[in-house]
Amino acid sequence: MPGTSAPLSLAPQELADPAHGEDRNRWAMTKQLTCLHELALFGGRPLFPEPLHVGRPNLGDKERLLERINDIFERLWFTNNGQYVQEFEKRIRECIGAKYCFAICNGTAALEIAVRALGLTGEVIVPSFTFIATAHALRWLGIEPIFCDVDSETHNLNPSEVERLISPRTTGIIGVHLWGRACDVDALCHIADRNGLRILFDSAHAFGCTYRGRMIGNFGDAEIFSFHATKFVNSFEGGAVVTNNDDLAKEIELTRNFGFADYDQVVRLGINGKMTEICAAMGLTSLEGMDEVVAANMRNYELYGKEIESAPGLTLIPYTSLERCNYQYVVVRVDERQTNLSRDVLVRILHAEGVLARRYFTPGCHRMEPYASDATANNRNLPVTDRLCNEILVLPTGLAINKKSIQAICQILRFALENAESILGKFRDSSEADRALSQDGRRLGELG
Repeated sequence: MPGTSAPLSLAPQELADPAHGEDRNRWAMTKQLTCLHELALFGGRPLFPEPLHVGRPNLGDKERLLERINDIFERLWFTNNGQYVQEFEKRIRECIGAKYCFAICNGTAALEIAVRALGLTGEVIVPSFTFIATAHALRWLGIEPIFCDVDSETHNLNPSEVERLISPRTTGIIGVHLWGRACDVDALCHIADRNGLRILFDSAHAFGCTYRGRMIGNFGDAEIFSFHATKFVNSFEGGAVVTNNDDLAKEIELTRNFGFADYDQVVRLGINGKMTEICAAMGLTSLEGMDEVVAANMRNYELYGKEIESAPGLTLIPYTSLERCNYQYVVVRVDERQTNLSRDVLVRILHAEGVLARRYFTPGCHRMEPYASDATANNRNLPVTDRLCNEILVLPTGLAINKKSIQAICQILRFALENAESILGKFRDSSEADRALSQDGRRLGELG
């Protein structure tokens, strides 16, 4: 059999790692990869009976959370700017140094509220290589997202491409700090200022990160955060808009609360974007455990780096030591010219083993509906985005994963690469692999 991979042997007593909490997979057997048919994809038993998700929630101090929830029940104040929402907003302001923070029911609503408060209309330039909510928030408000290509190294908006797409209908730019690595903020803000545009940053991935030593949350007209359950700091479901602009802060406050300026005085159009007390209680608890999660994410990232280093064609994207990072995402680029297996086939292999790796952000917003069918769109040529959508592989991290499971995941990848020719022989053609992957994605996939 091609390949000389050492056997993968995991003794049950080795699988629990106290530093990472309870072992959630409860292995009752050992597994060795010594021949192809032992891969779960080809009939073997899955290595992880309980699937490993990319964004499994980090709970934090459960007892402290329950204390807060019991207090909410005692107070009978469940929403409408209660004690815990106010405290959560205060803690975020203190953490990032922004003047204003508005807790919102979710990150997408936070983006919509910020867009509305900024008065954006017409066209807004956004990356296509992002979660679909960035584009949907605009279209939902009747604004046309103009999809822009990204830089091949940073995966963030390419400023020179942004400038090329500005038209008389352009009113704003939304930059996305992908993977927690900041956009070229200075270049984008300069473009916005020179062209009289508003600029908003989607910082859903970047809470706790910095740009040139300054905390993300202090740039552009405003920034939004997501505290969805899959984020390393979560409030079950939630988000926030942060800004240092006094006038914009007033608009955001009105917009998130039906346009109420006083007890019974409505002065403008608004929606119900408020965060509940119970979500804020979770957010506070999660903030208190933030340092532990970041430390675990960093350990996981460094271990993945050591394990993947010996796998030709797999490259872990770098995080700079010059900035604060949350290490929330373990992102691998797959170079099929070296691996001889596509990213999608590797995902298929991992899914079969119970490792629910993600294909962020395949196929790109510009190739999703309703945008793919929009005959008026004229910016479909996004070569870097298209390439990244075929190369990016995101692996599990957080408190739910331990050292042994990371080593197991990486050895599966190495074993697959060493046996690429035999694996490809198992597929009649690439479309069969793609169909199987699609079926697994619908069955096992998670949003994040």
